[in-house]
Amino acid sequence: MEITRRDFIRSSLLVGGSLLFSPTPLPAVQIKRNQWQPAYEKLEKQGKLAQRIEQAYSIFEHCQLCPRQCGVNRKKGEKGFCQAPVKPVIFSYHPHFGEEVPITGQNGSGTIFFSNCNLRCVFCQNWPISHEGRGDEIRDEDLAEMMLKLQKIGCHNINLVTPTHVMPNILSATRIALKKGLRLPIFYNTSGYERLEILKILDGIVDIYKPDMKYMDADMAEKYSGGASDYPEVAKKAILEMHRQVGVLKSDENGFALRGLMIRHLVMPNRVAGTEKFVQWVAKNLPKDTYVNIMAQYRVEYRAFEYPEIARGITVQEFLEAIDWAKKYGLINLDSKSVMICKIYERRQSG
Repeated sequence: MEITRRDFIRSSLLVGGSLLFSPTPLPAVQIKRNQWQPAYEKLEKQGKLAQRIEQAYSIFEHCQLCPRQCGVNRKKGEKGFCQAPVKPVIFSYHPHFGEEVPITGQNGSGTIFFSNCNLRCVFCQNWPISHEGRGDEIRDEDLAEMMLKLQKIGCHNINLVTPTHVMPNILSATRIALKKGLRLPIFYNTSGYERLEILKILDGIVDIYKPDMKYMDADMAEKYSGGASDYPEVAKKAILEMHRQVGVLKSDENGFALRGLMIRHLVMPNRVAGTEKFVQWVAKNLPKDTYVNIMAQYRVEYRAFEYPEIARGITVQEFLEAIDWAKKYGLINLDSKSVMICKIYERRQSG
């Protein structure tokens, strides 16, 4: 039995309602909001943020922002694998209510969708943005104004979707916005295909990391993500570095995320994503209370129909076994929506 889109939406609505009225906050280390300060503000006070921006911008001259290390001079208009220009291309920015509960909060996550991508998966659900690069080129100053507008309307964080190839612009915009009053957590929402050297530039700037862990097998990564056979090993090292920087998820007194690591893993048909190996790896290498979102929302998008093994949605059993594996290996901070969806389908099967 497959999970249809209608089933998933209905389940998500049921889950959203149950969480909205739940008096119990998500399990996370708590920090009082009035005692918290953004990481980038601390770095600015130390006089180091401007140095990091200068260091980051120099990479554009021989671009090695991601593991592909194309080496093109983006300042001179050259383009590498991601096809990104030196200025950020923005598809949209707005409050987003489809993130994990600690990120969405009450007023939404202040989400900025950057166009282009360094991975380009064949099943990408945002392919018009990531593959075709739709959107508008803007200045760093304009990006800073977007951040400030999202803060003004009450968003809980600045959610940077697919940020890797525009990291220098993000740092520059963050400093500009900080000087004009930005005080929200910087939320780095990435595919997980990140270089350690680049992540170390972000140390002390990013408050919340949310990487994907898409595959555990090099052959799968090569086949479905632009030949990136190094993805599993690169992503593992990146996730460990992110955890070193920000630790387990920490929230304020309302359960809204302030700092920490969250990991997303999309369950795929025919065990393509290597879910059991993924949860084993997390359990062995990270604290058991690391926030993990095992997601059921795979659907056939973009070119996925060209590959028979991923040309269908996942079955109920495939999702249930993924959650069972996570519990089996001792993970204790699974995303509450995913757990609730699991319970809904278990009840459906038993009834």
